[in-house]
Amino acid sequence: MTQPHTLRHPGLVPGSTVRLAQSQGAPTTCKRLGGPRNKSGVTLWVGLAIALVAMAVTPPISAQTTAPARYADTQLADPAREAEAKSLMEQVRCLTCEGQSVADSDADMAGDMRALIRERIEGGESAGQVRQWLIDRYGDQITYDPPMSPLSAPLWLAPLALLALGILIARKSFRRRRP
Repeated sequence: MTQPHTLRHPGLVPGSTVRLAQSQGAPTTCKRLGGPRNKSGVTLWVGLAIALVAMAVTPPISAQTTAPARYADTQLADPAREAEAKSLMEQVRCLTCEGQSVADSDADMAGDMRALIRERIEGGESAGQVRQWLIDRYGDQITYDPPMSPLSAPLWLAPLALLALGILIARKSFRRRRP
């Protein structure tokens, strides 16, 4: 009886050999585990069982793991303080969304920030003090109206410089057209 012809397969571990029939993609079965197997030799039923167990054990990614903050969606008892808190929430940018205010965002971080703003205002701080505390903690980008500083000066001055440059270009082009 002769040995089956062996061939080195580039997709396997170096030095391993595979029957010529397997390297050419002929269907094989695993008699010990039963059922068809893929090129790596793992029975398809075993792979399917592992995938099903992994999906059953893994918790849903979108499940909320913590309870929402106490004041996230609860208004303050004093209407004046609630109006002050609402006004501040509309000025503060959501750190998760960055395109929405804390008042409009549904993100968990925005809920925590709404609760934090309401708690601090209910504790007696003014909206200005809470805003300054948020700026000190998270930086100028937390507000939609960042204060003028040496770092933000180019952002404030660039539109004016571009407008002046556009006016100069327009004046020169109109002067050239005149006879």
